[in-house]
Formats: sequence, C-alpha cells, structure tokens
Amino acid sequence: MKHRLKKHRLSRNSSHRMSLMCNLSVSIIEHGRVQTTLARAIALRPFIEKLVTKARVPESLSMRRLLLSRIKNESAVTKLINEVARRYVDRPGGYCRIIRTGYRVGDAAPMAIIEFV
Repeated sequence: MKHRLKKHRLSRNSSHRMSLMCNLSVSIIEHGRVQTTLARAIALRPFIEKLVTKARVPESLSMRRLLLSRIKNESAVTKLINEVARRYVDRPGGYCRIIRTGYRVGDAAPMAIIEFV
C-alpha cells in the first residue's frame, strides 16, 4: 500500500533529493527567483515555504540552528531571517509563485520560474 507516501521523488534517492532541495533553496533565497523544471519547482514550493514560515518567528538561536540543519548555508539563513521572512510577517502563507515558461530546447522538459511573491 502507498499510504503516506505523497512526496515528489524526482527519480532520486532521499539524500540526493534533499541535497537538490537545499541547493535550490539557497539559490532562490540569494537571487529571489530560479528557473528550473516544472517538477522541481512544484517539489521545491512546500520545502521553501516551510523554511520561510519557520524564519518568521522572532530571532531565536534554536530556529536558526533548525534552518541551518535544513539548508546548510549560513549566509542564506541570515538573509532568509533578516530580509525574506520580514517581508511576509503579515502574510499567512503562499510566499512563492510558479510561472510556466515553456519547454526546454534539448529534451522538451516543461520549464518554470519559481520566485518569491
């Protein structure tokens, strides 16, 4: 049975998938937007939105350590807490948007831009 297995696997094992989510998260935090495939963007949205929700809590050492355990980049965590999360203090969720941009030339994979609202 496939109970409670609703994850986007992206044809990767769990450590590779977590590494991909960490790297995409750091990119979107640093640059504000990332162009990637549609499947990766859909898988990244809940991951990054949970990070922003955790970062909205007033400055605490335990929350900083929790965020560092998730994305492992100290400058990205600092920017997430100080800049990104402060923009969304009054917003109850939905911090990212996905915009479809067409298809990639090489393999016709559907592409998308994921960005902060």
